[in-house]
Amino acid sequence: MTESQKARTVRDSADVVILGAGPAGLVLGNLLRAAGVDCVILERAAREHVQTRARAGYLAQHTVSILERHGLAEGLRRRGQEHAVCEFRTEDDRFRLDYSLLGKGEQHWVYPQQELVTDLLNRYLTAGGRICFQTGAEAVRDFGGTRPTVDVRDADGRPGRWHARYVAGCDGRHGAARRSLPAGAVRRYHRDHAVTWLGLLAQAPPSLDAVGYAVHPRGFAGHMARSPEVTRYYLQVPRGTAPGAWSGERIWDELALRLGAAAHGPLRSGPIVQRAVVDLESDVLEPLRHGSLFLVGDAAGLISPSAAKGANLAVLEAEILADGLTAALRHSDPGPLDRYSAQCLAYIWRAQEFSHWMIRLLHAEPEAGGAQDGADGGSPFQDRLRHSRLQALRSSRTQQDWFAENYVGL
Repeated sequence: MTESQKARTVRDSADVVILGAGPAGLVLGNLLRAAGVDCVILERAAREHVQTRARAGYLAQHTVSILERHGLAEGLRRRGQEHAVCEFRTEDDRFRLDYSLLGKGEQHWVYPQQELVTDLLNRYLTAGGRICFQTGAEAVRDFGGTRPTVDVRDADGRPGRWHARYVAGCDGRHGAARRSLPAGAVRRYHRDHAVTWLGLLAQAPPSLDAVGYAVHPRGFAGHMARSPEVTRYYLQVPRGTAPGAWSGERIWDELALRLGAAAHGPLRSGPIVQRAVVDLESDVLEPLRHGSLFLVGDAAGLISPSAAKGANLAVLEAEILADGLTAALRHSDPGPLDRYSAQCLAYIWRAQEFSHWMIRLLHAEPEAGGAQDGADGGSPFQDRLRHSRLQALRSSRTQQDWFAENYVGL
């Protein structure tokens, strides 16, 4: 082997190769760096894109605790906003729950994901962490043994290969980690909830001092503050609706109708700066470990956004995996890694159960054998059950405590 080949082998190797620079990959990278574990992050997108892509903005108390425990919460504490109230609206009425006074007394922090990602990335690079942007992982190979490799391609189309002892697939449901699993190696549990949302980011101040959930015959509408100047809205729409199909005027009219602006106060409107259509789906892969390859975040399981669990699960899984990898690599203790899949799946399925409950609370359930058309015209029997759930949530302290514990926690 020539000296240049030796140098390339050292450069393109790490004890842990992390695929993806989202919250899961960056939390994992920071924790491994702090533990003295050699790692590298491979990210398909450019740095600017990573730091500006808008995603979820609600962090649960356990997520904040993880970030604080590892010294990663400085930006959150400085710029994040505490949030503890949600409001449910129907055609007839509304009621509010201060969930910080219910259940375990926990609350959310509102902190846009792109700001969290920027914080984590800056901390990782300042600590000397290695990251390769515009490096797309094509396939993970030989992960049944002890020396897996990752085939990559850079922005110019040049192929490459990274050598590792472990690979962490934090690259989402369509990433190389999932694609590399052979047929029969994993069991996939999948559900299409037959509900579609039009997700909107508006350059407009929040109109409520709470998270707003509107249950309306025309479909669900949601209001979630992101900052004093930006608000995220959701509108249930028919399946197949294109992101740009609705005009801005129609969107604001529909939001005002479903959120009951005439009865409860007008909405503060503004330019819609981002649109995306989301088909509410859930899926979970079992197991999450395949030899030296581990699935984390959306690669492990996709959860609907109805209860804001995705990023929170990703951070939790990253901490669990970091502990396991550190124990294996620094202390020759394989036990925590052996428990990774079962430990994470317990949290994932609990979050999935609550997310499914929220979906059925907020949306009509279609008749058996029918398809949801987005107009919220489902089974009359299921509609009455949904009404009963809302009434129980309004009046029963036991139900409110259960809701609060599951809404904020895992």
